Amino acid sequence: MSESEPTAAENGMSVAALSAGPAYREEQTMTQMVWRSFRRHRPAMVGATILLVLVLAAIFAPVVSPWDPVKTDLDSMLEPPTLKHPMGTDELGRDLLTRILYGGRVSLSIGILAMALAVTVGAVIGGVGGFYGGWVDNLTMRFTDMMLSFPQLFVLIILALALRDIPIPALKGTAFASVLTIVLVIAILAWMQVARLVRASFLSLKEKEFTEASRCVGASNRRIMTRHLLPNALSPIIVAATFRVATSIITESGLSYLGFGVQPPTPTWGNMLKNAQDQMTRAPWTAIFPGLMIFITVIAINFIGDGLRDALDPYKAEG
Repeated sequence: MSESEPTAAENGMSVAALSAGPAYREEQTMTQMVWRSFRRHRPAMVGATILLVLVLAAIFAPVVSPWDPVKTDLDSMLEPPTLKHPMGTDELGRDLLTRILYGGRVSLSIGILAMALAVTVGAVIGGVGGFYGGWVDNLTMRFTDMMLSFPQLFVLIILALALRDIPIPALKGTAFASVLTIVLVIAILAWMQVARLVRASFLSLKEKEFTEASRCVGASNRRIMTRHLLPNALSPIIVAATFRVATSIITESGLSYLGFGVQPPTPTWGNMLKNAQDQMTRAPWTAIFPGLMIFITVIAINFIGDGLRDALDPYKAEG
């Protein structure tokens, strides 16, 4: 054999390099691969940056704006945007930027809390139905179908009125009681899509080899569901949860606009729009800025959801 001819080991290495891609690339964890794919999605990165700025501005609202969000100033009613009041003032002379920042706290909190509750309920119902199958699956899915058949806006209004009168001794009279009511109302009608996604994932995953192996070593049903099936079903759950935050913010805004959401003087973007409807012609900024915040936030969250959907898709992630 001449010195120029490759050895068998070298041939094997070259074949492996050609078939497996870059042979010497450092092995990455799943989190690193998802993050790398997510970074390539430019709209998702823009949305994540915008959302981060909004969240930080809401958290540090007292630092960003020195005004009191509920204190009225009748000498500054309906002032247009100026350096003193960058977004103008409302019908009671309150600084609009300050109320938007504090309202962002409430609206974003409702979106996140309602999402968390809806995802938890949906994952439990869908997981139990998909894992056990049979009459359990039929019962849970028929209940899910029944909940989906209700006209949502009508039921939301009825629930908002009914739950508003339920006394919560520890929270009575506080703004959090009103927020908690809206979170419950939204979550009650928001878990069904998550339940269907989790059920479909569990139906497929429970037939896999690792599930059978877990049964053979004596793992309980609860352990199989929580330690093996649920982690493998997280991808669709995460994407659904992201979009659910945006939907919950829109739902809260609609309820507040109709007068069934968080009640003044606690600001939310929805009740700020409701208060602005009488001043839209002579003070359009009172409606433009709250509506713009809802629009920007929902678009940013939807971009993030699109990016996560692509990043968690193994076929797109590889591409």
